[in-house]
Amino acid sequence: MSTATIVAILVLLGIILFVSLFLSQSLRASRQAREAAEAAEPGAVPAKPVPAMSRRDFFRRSLVVSVLVFGAEFGAGTIAFLWPNLRGGFGSVITAGDLSELQAEAEEVGYVYNGAGRFYLVPWNGQPGEGAADYPAEFVTTDGLMPLYQRCVHLGCRVPFCAQSKWFECPCHGSKYNGAGEYQLGPAPRGLDRFKITVENDQVFVDTSEVILGPPRGTDTIDQPPQGPFCVAAG
Repeated sequence: MSTATIVAILVLLGIILFVSLFLSQSLRASRQAREAAEAAEPGAVPAKPVPAMSRRDFFRRSLVVSVLVFGAEFGAGTIAFLWPNLRGGFGSVITAGDLSELQAEAEEVGYVYNGAGRFYLVPWNGQPGEGAADYPAEFVTTDGLMPLYQRCVHLGCRVPFCAQSKWFECPCHGSKYNGAGEYQLGPAPRGLDRFKITVENDQVFVDTSEVILGPPRGTDTIDQPPQGPFCVAAG
């Protein structure tokens, strides 16, 4: 169970407890007032009047409480949806795996996909700044690996890797990126976005909490033409 889910459950339980205590106190006060009125002698004046809750007040308060409970449930659900999964989900630092194994798979297949982090690890031995335009930030590559965000920068579709062309091809509107995620064809305004990557004790870590904008059009550091027919027809 994720931390966000636990927090949402605790918040909801707290609201339910508060509502229960509120209604309980209101009903107790109303009952005490009724009992005092029934027990009083005719013509006697109570030393300290106890306000009684009318049925209208009770239903009004119940309605307010119901609205508060609904708002709390909606807020808790929103928190659970938006809060990064601290155990390794998207929006946090992802442990991608062993460096040598990732390097070998990336070289053999052309990429390594990480579903939890929503990124590809691709082989790349260039340096930020090479090519027709600078890469937008440092630390997006290390030890021959670079993480690419799976989302197309055009309209956000997931971009799969085409085994025929060896490019990343968006199935929605035909944007195409080479093996380094650099723009080649289609309506996309730039290359695929990236994440920061680090290596510690031969373990690869990718920080998905911050999206690094991809290189602008015209960047081509690997000079890689399509290696076969496209998987998505050129637009």
